[in-house]
Amino acid sequence: MSARPGFLSRIAHRALIALYRGRGYRIEGSAPPVAKCVVLGAPHTSNWDFVFVLGAVEDLGMRPAFMGKHTLFRWPMTRFMYDMGGVSVDRSRRKANYVSQVADAFARADQLALVIAPEGSRTSGGEWRSGFWHIARAAGVPIVPAWVDQDGRRGGIGEALWPSEDFAADLAQLAAFYRTKRPECDRFDRLAEQAERLAARGDDTLADS
Repeated sequence: MSARPGFLSRIAHRALIALYRGRGYRIEGSAPPVAKCVVLGAPHTSNWDFVFVLGAVEDLGMRPAFMGKHTLFRWPMTRFMYDMGGVSVDRSRRKANYVSQVADAFARADQLALVIAPEGSRTSGGEWRSGFWHIARAAGVPIVPAWVDQDGRRGGIGEALWPSEDFAADLAQLAAFYRTKRPECDRFDRLAEQAERLAARGDDTLADS
């Protein structure tokens, strides 16, 4: 049985959920019938996006987690970071890339919903990195798309997508889903264009984020 979270992490967790609920988000969709998955949060245009996705994932009965640089997990922050759902990643390790490290974390967990912003940053313009896809394939878990509309205070969770061997095809399927939810968002138009370019070149992967 896991230990009870520490005092600071309980306070921070309650504050996060209070922020999420205080903004009055409306959620569409339901939690997928899986214990482990990679949850995509898009578009990434506001600092509130992370609050929404983590809050929505928990509200739906899932256990949210996030990746963090290994130096953030050093004492005295070790317990706090793990209690908050952190997954330590050491990118300086040459013999174990971060995809393998996160896949190992999935293997050790009974339940894990790893939240990732596939755009990497708010200034990406809409194109995605492929790290989420490589992680899902390495861990043998599905990809769950989550979307948010900060202006409308709404968002949702889509159906789980099991990654194939074709990144471009999976990216096109995800872009199609997001465009149905946010047809006015030009970032998802650029995502669809990215998938088309990759398919035309015959590329099925991108450089890891």
